[in-house]
Amino acid sequence: MFDIAGELHRWLAEGREFAVATVVAVSGSAPRGPGAALAVDRAGTAVGSVSGGCVEGAVYELCARALEDGETRVERFGYSDEDAFAVGLTCGGVIDIMVTPVLARAPSRDVLRAALAAADGGEPGALVRVVEGPPDLLGGALLVRPDGSYRGGLGGSAELDRSAAGEAGALLDAGRTGTVAVAAGAAGAESGAGSLCPGGVRLFVESSLPPPRMIVFGAIDFAAALVRVGKFLGYRVTVCDARPVFATRARFPEADEIVVDWPHRYLRGTPTDARTVLCVLTHDAKFDVPLLRVALGLPVAFVGAMGSRRTHADRALRLREAGVGERELARLRSPIGLDLGARTPEETALSIAAEIVASRRGGTGVPLTDSGTPIHRDGRETPAAA
Repeated sequence: MFDIAGELHRWLAEGREFAVATVVAVSGSAPRGPGAALAVDRAGTAVGSVSGGCVEGAVYELCARALEDGETRVERFGYSDEDAFAVGLTCGGVIDIMVTPVLARAPSRDVLRAALAAADGGEPGALVRVVEGPPDLLGGALLVRPDGSYRGGLGGSAELDRSAAGEAGALLDAGRTGTVAVAAGAAGAESGAGSLCPGGVRLFVESSLPPPRMIVFGAIDFAAALVRVGKFLGYRVTVCDARPVFATRARFPEADEIVVDWPHRYLRGTPTDARTVLCVLTHDAKFDVPLLRVALGLPVAFVGAMGSRRTHADRALRLREAGVGERELARLRSPIGLDLGARTPEETALSIAAEIVASRRGGTGVPLTDSGTPIHRDGRETPAAA
């Protein structure tokens, strides 16, 4: 539900009661991955999506029912061969959806409020809920912090909460959302879960991490368009340029941060991680070479540089002369972007963004009409707050 954390946090602050449906498992081709959510309040207002339209109507009704009876339930939706008009995923996949009522007196309301506030504020955390196990455990919630501390409870034993916190911490460290099984013994005797569910319980762990960073080097018109696209994709976008006349808030109103500094010096001192995207748009050797020497030595997700093929060849020669090895050079996406025939800054930004998404998701970049591969690959990454 972290994909609609801001809206749900506001609903809680307003005292609204609502039910939230969350995708907890996906098999085969499906439009949305685990963590996607649809919420419905008592007035019938809906936010979010669980399937891009395939089963939204049926899930809406499930949310309305949960608001009336106060029951948490898990439902499965799949492709219907027998009735083309039946509720199902026409794309052929199967999704499991957990519907949770968030009522005024619900024990989990305060935990959900804390989890949504953290996600809305960009703080890391993992929300744990039981999706398979004794009925009395459905509806509980546990919020796990990166330091291993947690609040709330799943409604079973203290041992179950400790085991769940440990499993959630491992998924949070990896930035992953998904299900995990906990052995029956961990459920403990306090709730009788061990005897009621010999196979243990299955937990859904929804991880929330701060937005990944996109750092755009070069305060040019193409950068302004890329900032807008980067924000649309959920990145925290920084623009860096050594020229103060160009690196201004007036030119980049949508950037989260504008830095006036030599790019290589700034990159050495700013935090990056395995999700960080670096886009070098200066195509000026005095900036590019020292910057790319630093960038290609960092364990970031993507390093791309703008310029013609002639510019790239000259840049690669200079980088080799500066001591950059072939293995590091192979990481450089240059000329940056997919071949869309782009001409305008906006089209070029779309081309760059398309390559970033393809790199992140393992896409080929070829038209789906000609690819013959599944549209939705197994092991999809779920965005964390993403």
